[in-house]
Amino acid sequence: MATVRNPGARPGLPMWVLSSAQCTTATVSMPRPNSQVQPSLNRSTAHWSSHLGGVPQMTTAALLLWSVTTMNEQSVYSPLETTDRVTFEVVKNSLYKAAEEMKIVLAKTAYSPILKVAGDYSCGIFDQSGSMVAQGPDLPIHLGSMPDAVRAVIEKFKHDATEGDVFIHNDPYFGGSHLPDVNVVTPAFYLGAILGWTCVRAHWPDIGSATPGSYGAVTDIYGEGLRMPPIRLYHAGKVDQNVEDLILANVRTPDERLGDLRAQVAANHRACRRLATLAGKYGVDSLTRIMQEVMDYSERLMRLMLSELPDGEGVFSDFCDGDGIIEDGESEDATFTIRMRVRKHGDSLEVDFNGTDPAVSGPFNAPLSVTASGVYCSLKMIVDPNSLIPANSGAWRPIRVSAPPGTVVNAQFPSPVVYANHEISHRVADMTFGAMADFMPENVMACSQGTSGIITLGGLDPRNGQRYVSYETIKGGLGARPNKDGINVVASGISNTMNTPIEILELSFPVRVDYYEITPDSGGRGKYRGGCGARRAWTILDHDSRAAVCLEHTQSPPFGIRGGEAGAPAKISLKLQDGTIRPLLTKGGFNAPKGSQILLEVPGAGGYGDPGERDSAAHESDLLEGYVTVRDEGLTG
Repeated sequence: MATVRNPGARPGLPMWVLSSAQCTTATVSMPRPNSQVQPSLNRSTAHWSSHLGGVPQMTTAALLLWSVTTMNEQSVYSPLETTDRVTFEVVKNSLYKAAEEMKIVLAKTAYSPILKVAGDYSCGIFDQSGSMVAQGPDLPIHLGSMPDAVRAVIEKFKHDATEGDVFIHNDPYFGGSHLPDVNVVTPAFYLGAILGWTCVRAHWPDIGSATPGSYGAVTDIYGEGLRMPPIRLYHAGKVDQNVEDLILANVRTPDERLGDLRAQVAANHRACRRLATLAGKYGVDSLTRIMQEVMDYSERLMRLMLSELPDGEGVFSDFCDGDGIIEDGESEDATFTIRMRVRKHGDSLEVDFNGTDPAVSGPFNAPLSVTASGVYCSLKMIVDPNSLIPANSGAWRPIRVSAPPGTVVNAQFPSPVVYANHEISHRVADMTFGAMADFMPENVMACSQGTSGIITLGGLDPRNGQRYVSYETIKGGLGARPNKDGINVVASGISNTMNTPIEILELSFPVRVDYYEITPDSGGRGKYRGGCGARRAWTILDHDSRAAVCLEHTQSPPFGIRGGEAGAPAKISLKLQDGTIRPLLTKGGFNAPKGSQILLEVPGAGGYGDPGERDSAAHESDLLEGYVTVRDEGLTG
């Protein structure tokens, strides 16, 4: 027998009594909803692996036991007064499954590879006021900002929405993130009553502007592309053709954009039907009440888990490579600094960005809701590594994020924002780990690649004479963890996008991928090694392309934790047909002539712990796999 207590648990919380280190089945005796009797585990199961937060990772049965135990601790979980526990769970899971179903519909019907393959979108269900009740398994970057986008629609159309209406907008200053992220919002009705709202935020590969892919280095939001405040696209089920025509006239690939737009509309409609089915079964009042209870449930779990972590305060600062604008009289892009202070006390936490540099000229300024999304992402990883807390607006109530207006983390109109949506989110997500390492180092990880590694290409496809736009995010290393290496070449931090297979890329666009591989020696050294980055080369085939790049951590490599070394920085250059290699700026547009080759290396991740303490067997494995190329003779592990 083994007795295991949740690390950091308050006195009085029951222990898990485990009879086996690894089993596959378990039977849990469930108590009545208001019972003080704790559940019993007849056949125990626990498969321990790496963890960031105060709750170790376990198999499903042990997680269920922990969840039921906390739900019955009356000081934290008051009983549900009007909804029985079974109905609550059924409806809660139905809401999340509806959000997942939205994702499936979108993936099966979208046209562009970045949506149908890479998955650069998020789907959510919102209550009558615009609070997020359920988000699909999508992008953490959208956790904090999607509710503001839905509320902007509600504020404008709350007295004028009818069944069959569909609204669209992408304005960062109305709750959007950046212009390529287009929000399609639909009210869900049942018997004439609004149950809530559904929303798909999807990245369009092009939204206009002077640069294909809409990733140019511009100095105000007017230069970033088509900016849409909340507008009605469908009325009572019928599209407003004038609005649709206006949108499609301002993008480079209108047929593809129309396919993506209709996929978003279809995904919303599917969720609306699911909500109507739930309302028909449980009643409108019951469904809308349970929506509130789902968010309350997430808040209580977040407060409980926060309370089990150490109190403390930490600070961290980091600098960004530049905004893509070389100012008059300067010879290179100027860096700027973000400063963060984290204070955790009891069941709440505050993140303050006082002292952060003012807004920059280029598109590296984030709306506060985008900055908050990066913070929320890391905090959920730290506090809830086993994903017990449903992702919704309730989970963020115990967390306060503040920043002075007019800084790079709290943009004000008309500052440009397109890079900041992901680059600031990445940066503050990693900085949150750095700040909290001051008082809970065993609960955080080292810095990951910290950039989305974006390349866009555009021009006329010589194979068919049609205009094309390609948008890709190239993955790097995941930060080393307190007891495990980082992961190589994976979406990390605020991102959850997938790799676009080379076959699809070459079929869709006039390019050839010459190599795409793990970069040796790019993961930071440490007791646990940071994940390796990737390197890739594209050749532009039979035409001249207009390209753009957005890349960070070229000057500020991803940091290590507790003596771990930094990961390798990013690099980008253009190799011309005559063999000349020309370094490129890390942000903004550039010409890629016929036959030229784009050479990109995305960052590796930081290491964790003293490199001298690395296990020698792990080092030998790294040599064998090609993750490192130089033998380290000084290991003591």
